[in-house]
Amino acid sequence: MNHNVTIVDYGVGNLLSVARAFEHVGGKVVVTSDASIIEAADRLVLPGVGAFGHGMKELCDRGHIDAIQNFASTLRPFLGICLGMQMMMDVSQEFGRCEGLGLIAGEVMPVPLIGSDGTEHKIPHIGWSELLRTEGQSWQSTLIEDIEPGDWMYFVHSYAASPTRPENIISHCDYNGLSLTAVIQSGFHFGVQFHPEKSGAGGLKILKKFIEL
Repeated sequence: MNHNVTIVDYGVGNLLSVARAFEHVGGKVVVTSDASIIEAADRLVLPGVGAFGHGMKELCDRGHIDAIQNFASTLRPFLGICLGMQMMMDVSQEFGRCEGLGLIAGEVMPVPLIGSDGTEHKIPHIGWSELLRTEGQSWQSTLIEDIEPGDWMYFVHSYAASPTRPENIISHCDYNGLSLTAVIQSGFHFGVQFHPEKSGAGGLKILKKFIEL
C-alpha cells in the first residue's frame, strides 16, 4: 500500500506543519500548486486558515478549483482541514455570500455569539474541545475510527459548517452548549474543523488513518 499524500499549496495556511505531521505518521508528502499534480493525486489534502472568500479566491486565481473538483469526482480520499473543510461546502455566509467547492451539500454559518444559556462567549472558538459522537452515527469505517469519544482536539474558528444532510456530520463539539460540526464525511470526502497537526497523539491517529485509506 502506498502512503502518498498531496497537499494543495494555494498560499493560505501553515503547510509545513501539516506536511511534517503527515511525514511523522509515514506519509510520502508532496506539497504543490500544480493543478495537474493535484488532479492526479492518490490522496488530496486541502488545509487552510482565514476567511472563506479569500481562500476561494486564491484557489480560483491558481486554477485549482477545477482540479480539486475533478479529483473529488473519483473515489480517491480527500481531506479538508479547518478552512479547507469549510470550503468543501456549497456556500459560506462569511463577509457576504460566497460559493464553495460543493463537495458536500451545506453552508458555512457564523458561530453564534451567545451560548445556549444566554451568556456571551469569545469568538473565535479557540482551544481544546472534546470530539463527541453525533446521535445515530457510528465512527466505524470513518476517519475517526481510532479515536475515542471525548478525545480532545485543537480548534480555531469563527464559522462552522452546517451540512444539509445530518448523516454527513460524524462528530461535533460543544461550545457553551452549542453543537458545532467537528468532522464531516461523504464517501471518501472527509473534513475536520480542528487542526489534527496541532492536536497531539489523537490528531496524528487521524492523519495516519487517512493515509491508510
